[in-house]
Amino acid sequence: MFRVPDAVQPPKAGSLFFCQNLAVRPGERVLEIGAGLGLAAVLAAQAGARVVATDILPEAVAVIQTNASFNGVVVDARLGDCYAPVADERFDLVCTNAPQMPTPADRVRRDAAALADNGGADGWEMLDRVIEGARHHLLPGGRLVFTLFAFLGQKTAFAKLEAAGLAPSIVAREVESFPRIAYERLEHIRALDTEASVPAGQPETVERLVIQGALPA
Repeated sequence: MFRVPDAVQPPKAGSLFFCQNLAVRPGERVLEIGAGLGLAAVLAAQAGARVVATDILPEAVAVIQTNASFNGVVVDARLGDCYAPVADERFDLVCTNAPQMPTPADRVRRDAAALADNGGADGWEMLDRVIEGARHHLLPGGRLVFTLFAFLGQKTAFAKLEAAGLAPSIVAREVESFPRIAYERLEHIRALDTEASVPAGQPETVERLVIQGALPA
């Protein structure tokens, strides 16, 4: 059972895909960035991991703790942006289903619903920060796992991971319905789609990836 307060976005297709493909081993130390209501964090704790979950919304931090209690596990929920709440701590797994919808300047909003989707002008605003900081927060042999809309570019993602010292791979692929919010930004998204993943006309679907970056042991 999971509680979903009004200020926190309920799980969507990308969240469920993320959770279904997040492999966690008992005893691992796991960090989820931008945990929302705590679905992935709770599932990781149920798998035997020691989990820290962060979010920038106080309502999310509170409901993560509530949902962990409802499901009989412990999750260390912390308030803060990206890696700020974990200082110099290191983990076996860092994971995120980060906001990544490309957001033109004229559509920028700061309400909770917008913050759950908006990924900056090119969609990479949060993901770039997560990737750049991963090496400093992973244990040797640790891994970073995140979701990615295909229109942000698999090749781009691999290049960013390699530049950060992580070995990239694809964990899973899924075809999802094209997001409603993406129709509102379709021209902007097409301008960023260097790998031509969005078909001509009115697209009905989009490919979503789960990507991993592994730190050498």
